[in-house]
Amino acid sequence: MERWVLLRKGGDFEAIGKKFHISPRLACLIRNRNVVGEEAIGKFLNGTAEELNDGRLMKGMKQAAAILKKKIEEQKRIRIIGDYDIDGINAAYILLEGIEFLGGEADSDIPERIKDGYGLNIDLIERAYQDGIDTIVTCDNGIAAADEIAYGKSLGMTVIVTDHHEVPYEEVEGTRSYRLPPADAVVDPKQQGCAYPFSGLCGAAVAYQLVRVLCGEMGRDAKNLDYLLENAAIATVGDVMDLEDENRIIVKEGLRRISSTQNLGLRALMECTKLEKDRIRAYHIGFILGPCMNASGRLDTAKRALDLLRTKSKKEADVLAGDLKALNDSRKEMTEAAVVWAKEQVETGEIRDDRVLVIYLPKCHESLAGIVAGRVRESYYRPVFVLTDAAEGVKGSGRSIEAYHMFEELSKCKELLTKFGGHKLAAGLSLKKENIEAFRRMLNENCTLTREDMTEKVVIDMELPFHCVTECFIRELSLLEPFGKGNTKPVFAARKAELLSGRILGKNRNVLKLRVCDASGTVIDAMYFNHVEDFLKKLEEHYGKDALDLMLSGKQSHISLSVTYYPELNAYMGRVTPQIVITHYQV
Repeated sequence: MERWVLLRKGGDFEAIGKKFHISPRLACLIRNRNVVGEEAIGKFLNGTAEELNDGRLMKGMKQAAAILKKKIEEQKRIRIIGDYDIDGINAAYILLEGIEFLGGEADSDIPERIKDGYGLNIDLIERAYQDGIDTIVTCDNGIAAADEIAYGKSLGMTVIVTDHHEVPYEEVEGTRSYRLPPADAVVDPKQQGCAYPFSGLCGAAVAYQLVRVLCGEMGRDAKNLDYLLENAAIATVGDVMDLEDENRIIVKEGLRRISSTQNLGLRALMECTKLEKDRIRAYHIGFILGPCMNASGRLDTAKRALDLLRTKSKKEADVLAGDLKALNDSRKEMTEAAVVWAKEQVETGEIRDDRVLVIYLPKCHESLAGIVAGRVRESYYRPVFVLTDAAEGVKGSGRSIEAYHMFEELSKCKELLTKFGGHKLAAGLSLKKENIEAFRRMLNENCTLTREDMTEKVVIDMELPFHCVTECFIRELSLLEPFGKGNTKPVFAARKAELLSGRILGKNRNVLKLRVCDASGTVIDAMYFNHVEDFLKKLEEHYGKDALDLMLSGKQSHISLSVTYYPELNAYMGRVTPQIVITHYQV
């Protein structure tokens, strides 16, 4: 059962509305996002790239830029070592473009997910050394690679770390001791003592700030690299960062630029996936373009996605984009099978009552563990780790819920792990197969989650009668975009909405179109997607089959629901009408 919670945050919404030429309702929605004060509201509504923070405030940034300036001037060979996900790929692209623009000699390397594992490793260092590389710059990784970086330093190489992950630490008697890698410069807004005002950047955004600062150091105009905001935006959405503060500006500006992107690879991928480039939203990055980029690192090599971004040939771009789409289609099929397998374990196995789910799927492709963990978490609203067989031992990925800090909980089990890293809501790990049961037991023994913590909370912005769902209001809601984690679509609610009629649509019968009437007598079209069978089953259980049949045939059934919804415009044959999309319901 979900907990529905109505937000009640105060403010002079009439005054805010007049000041910023918006409706009081929109002012209330902005306040619900914890945006307070005229400066913050102005930045939320109208923030531009000019308002991005000064990258020089980031700890280690000046040292990193000074070193790279010297290396570029001396024509030393620089290697960018990224990661195999959307953030690491775009971060590598940004650094390559920036360094080459400034006249530097740079190439790249990205670890293979299965052969190399996450982040910097000894083989990557050796490869760089054998290739005569002078300087390694990491992006989206490196903060946890102290031993590997020490090895690179012992070979005489310069190493710069740019990352955004949590800094590893030892905890003794409640006191944490953080361990930074012995690099020549470490740039990570999450490190202790960093004065940068916003710590929630992704790896690509950190890389973008580095190239901007580097331009300043070398007397070049950073505006020449503004196009890289596209990649910072793609990585920010794809790596599921909170779309607030600076991230909101990055994504808003990046999306605006994507509509006229000159990147041949990006254009080819949009064409291949049948997206209209002038209508790209954060949703399309998160659920269409991003998964295609990530699929290369999951099932093949992430170098393909980087090649796509770097290509100067339309023909090559089309081929690479087609390859990535095909890989993603395969990934989807494999994921569906693994999710079914995982849910069977939860429903029928001894783990069903665990507060932290540790699911061992030996035959699941290890690159899919995180996706499967995320899908299982959605179904059971508990922290989930999915473990798979790897070349050495077992590898896994975890996805968490708001009340459970995954990285900190893994830190308490580190004696059972060979490697781990991550964030509050997501993590990766490796361990020996014989430690799986002990790992599961320790996580659950340490777990302090309550029943309330594990009950999904639906936060409602406001109750909104259907007569307020106008075309004007729906268009005004676009001022709140881009939507995503940390800035979700507003949630509106209506109590006891009567279902007047319903039709099942779609070749998979997974769409329900309803006519609904609220307590004030206003009738509106409503759509409900995906779990249509469960929806109708619950109505039948509560009201009976006869009432359900009456509703589906458009006759009075007296079936009513409380619903949460999001309003949208339905354009059909030149006619635009408001409708709602039901997101949650209570019978």
